[in-house]
Amino acid sequence: MIDKKLISFVIPCFNEEGNVENISKEIIKLFDNDLSNYDYELLFIDNDSKDRTRDIIRSLCSNNKKIKAIFNVKNFGQFNSPYYGILNATGDAIVSIACDFQEPIDMIPKFVKAWEEGYKIAIGVRKTSTDNIIFRLFKNIYYSLIKKFSNVEQIKMFTGFGLYDKEFIDILRKLDDPTPFFRGLVAELGYNIKQIPFEQGKRTKGKSSNNFYTLYDAAMLSFTSYTKIGLRLATFLGAIAFIVSLIIAIVYLILKVLYWDRFAAGMIPILLGMLFLGSVQILFIGIIGEYVLAINQRSMKRPLVVEEERINF
Repeated sequence: MIDKKLISFVIPCFNEEGNVENISKEIIKLFDNDLSNYDYELLFIDNDSKDRTRDIIRSLCSNNKKIKAIFNVKNFGQFNSPYYGILNATGDAIVSIACDFQEPIDMIPKFVKAWEEGYKIAIGVRKTSTDNIIFRLFKNIYYSLIKKFSNVEQIKMFTGFGLYDKEFIDILRKLDDPTPFFRGLVAELGYNIKQIPFEQGKRTKGKSSNNFYTLYDAAMLSFTSYTKIGLRLATFLGAIAFIVSLIIAIVYLILKVLYWDRFAAGMIPILLGMLFLGSVQILFIGIIGEYVLAINQRSMKRPLVVEEERINF
């Protein structure tokens, strides 16, 4: 008897009491029908849910030993928890999928097909954005900047949804990165990637925890990890501002010497110059602070998450 290949599903959770049971049923049904030649493992990693999510997951685990769970002692953020789940999966391939059904189940056979064709990574890329026009505008600007100034081109409309061969996951386990940006790592280290477009579904139940702050957090983590443009801009703009200020100062000095009685410099040019230079300094102190924060977080080497409980391991 030939052993079946094991496909692990990593399903991050935060207040998903209305979805965890349904998604487990849908994935298991998929293996009963379309993927009967494979075995499965479901790993729910809960980021300190405040509803009944954990109780439902415990029930699922007690009824099916192929369903596993990791419960974090607190919410460790949108990046660390899913990444930690991926590192703890044991399958020949690992599928990362959201719990809210916005990432369609019927994409999984397509990922598996690409994997069997030899791709180490097969990912889902959204055809269109469901964000409002303001978020869409900011995202387009962000991707344009990253594409122009980074030596690693980020994958547009990619959230992490996809299948990853254990060979790639083994590389991630060796990185020892306390602040991982999984989407960036896929683009940077991801072998030959099969990109499969899909239409994002509607969230079935519950409320998304994404907001402007979480999106900003993702953008800045990518920005500080994969570009130097913030620091270079600070240097170049600082040099340009210095040269312009020096030229203006010399011109004012000459005009004052030549037309001492008729030329009144006044305070407005000085105030405008101070406000301009001050605002530039504050802006770039903030950008440099983001880089320092990223360095600080990496240097502290804190764990990705702290577990409270794990089931069926």
